[in-house]
Amino acid sequence: MLHNISTRKKLLILPILFVVIQFLSGAIYSYYDHLAEQKTQAANETEHFIAQVLKGRISVYQFLRTPTDEKAQKVVNDFNSLNESVANLKIQLELSENKKLCDEIITASQAYIGYFKEFASKRIDEFSLGEIEESTEVKSIISEMVQIGLQLEAKLDEINTTLVRANEQSNEQLKTILSVIGITSIALFVLITLLLANHIVNTLKSFQNGLLSFFNYLNHVSKEVKMLDGNGKDEFAQMSKVVNENIEKTRMAIEEDSRLIDNVKDIVQEVKCGILYKQIEHDTHSENLHELKVIFNQMLSIMAENICGDMNKIQKALEVFHDLDFRHRIPNPTGKTSQGLNQLAEIINEMLIQNKKNGLILQQSANNLLRNVESLSLASNQAAASLEETAAALEEITSNISNNTENVVRMADFANKLQTSANEGEKLAQETTTSMDDINQEVTAIHEAITVIDQIAFQTNILSLNAAVEAATAGEAGKGFSVVAGEVRNLASRSAEAATEIKNLVESATQKANNGKSIADKMIHGYHDLNHNISETLTLIKDIENASKEQYTGIEQINNAVAELDQQTQSNANVASETKNIAMSTQRIATVIVDNANQKEFLGKEDMDINIIEYDDSIEEEEQYRDK
Repeated sequence: MLHNISTRKKLLILPILFVVIQFLSGAIYSYYDHLAEQKTQAANETEHFIAQVLKGRISVYQFLRTPTDEKAQKVVNDFNSLNESVANLKIQLELSENKKLCDEIITASQAYIGYFKEFASKRIDEFSLGEIEESTEVKSIISEMVQIGLQLEAKLDEINTTLVRANEQSNEQLKTILSVIGITSIALFVLITLLLANHIVNTLKSFQNGLLSFFNYLNHVSKEVKMLDGNGKDEFAQMSKVVNENIEKTRMAIEEDSRLIDNVKDIVQEVKCGILYKQIEHDTHSENLHELKVIFNQMLSIMAENICGDMNKIQKALEVFHDLDFRHRIPNPTGKTSQGLNQLAEIINEMLIQNKKNGLILQQSANNLLRNVESLSLASNQAAASLEETAAALEEITSNISNNTENVVRMADFANKLQTSANEGEKLAQETTTSMDDINQEVTAIHEAITVIDQIAFQTNILSLNAAVEAATAGEAGKGFSVVAGEVRNLASRSAEAATEIKNLVESATQKANNGKSIADKMIHGYHDLNHNISETLTLIKDIENASKEQYTGIEQINNAVAELDQQTQSNANVASETKNIAMSTQRIATVIVDNANQKEFLGKEDMDINIIEYDDSIEEEEQYRDK
């Protein structure tokens, strides 16, 4: 049953059941609470009715003390109100016993009112006549009314007790019902939870077992795969159906892949045996394996095209070649490698022919080379002796030119030092001129200061004359001041004389400084002419030096050339000796080459004599050309 319900609906069962139970519990609680409230209200009303009965009896007592029509009407109204309230209570009550008690209360109340009305008018009349005590008849009626009042209270109390008991029973019943509902709800929740959990866990286990079986199949742990349980309409069943479909697809794909891999293994075995022309025939829906099949077939095709359809043919050819027999050819070569091996065999065959031919030619050439080397060695020794004599003469000339060049360099060095001294003298003369100009400026400043001192002495003399005149005018009082004025005038006179002497000395110093500056200018001009002449001399010395260096360089180059020629001649002699050794070694190598060629089997091996004769003819023609 649960298999046909979706997991979403299964998970909604508990919330819906919880809501239903809550709603039912609320309704039951509301019903019993309302019922208890009604019973409580009714019990409260019965207590109120008892109070009304007591109130009515009190009204009767008050009436008996002072009987009046108003009090009598009040008693009747109180009990009529009690009857109306009891009648309303009867409508609310449910138990027939309580309703019967209400009827009895109303009947007793009406009887009570009847008795009261029966003696009330009489008692009013008697009280109006002054009779205080009640009559025996009235007392008898009052006694009956007391019994009826007690009955009313008893019946009302019985109703109250019944209502209170019923209220307590309702509360107990409510607790019992709620407890039963709670226990039932918990049991139902636990049961449904266990059922749902068990169902979901079993479904998940079944799903897990199916997936594990599928993964074992994928990992080649088992050879068979079990399908998942897809019965039902829930999500797990739908997932199982989808997984089953994919399992089936995967199983078919794996079987296709297995067949393809088996085919690949067979082809690989063929390849191991050297067969490259076979192809993979099985196919699969797997894009990667299909691509691998295509690539593998392409690789086999390319290998067959580039190497050979049957590697055994190549192996056989290589074994024959290993035995130094290059006459073998691969029959019907289909691959580039097999064709290349045939071509290589042709090339090796041609190379061996050429190798033997070259060996024979090399033997004859080595013999000719030995003869020519001996002639070259003799000529080189004679040239070396002549060059040694020439080199000795050139070395002596080079030594003389080198000494002249060194002397010219020393002259240039002395001239440079002289020019440096002249430059320093000219620089010192210029500094002397600058110092003379500075002295003239200082002397001019001193002359101006002396002029100021002379003016001050003149003004001081005038002031002393004025002071003397003022002292003479003052008479005896100015006699002392006159002496001071005389001393000041004497001091001013001496200052003027000293200023005149200093001025004369400054003018003499200025004239001498000008003479020194004139002499320094002449020295600068002389040094400038000296520098010019030294520069001309240096130029001539430089030209001589350059010419000497060029001669020295030329002689050195000639000397080097002769030395190199001497070395080259000696080297030629050495080379001739080494060439002789090489020619002898070449002769031995040629013999080895011819012997190695004779050890191998190849086409055209025996057709060498004609070629050698032709080569000998060409050698003779070349020697005749050299002699000419």
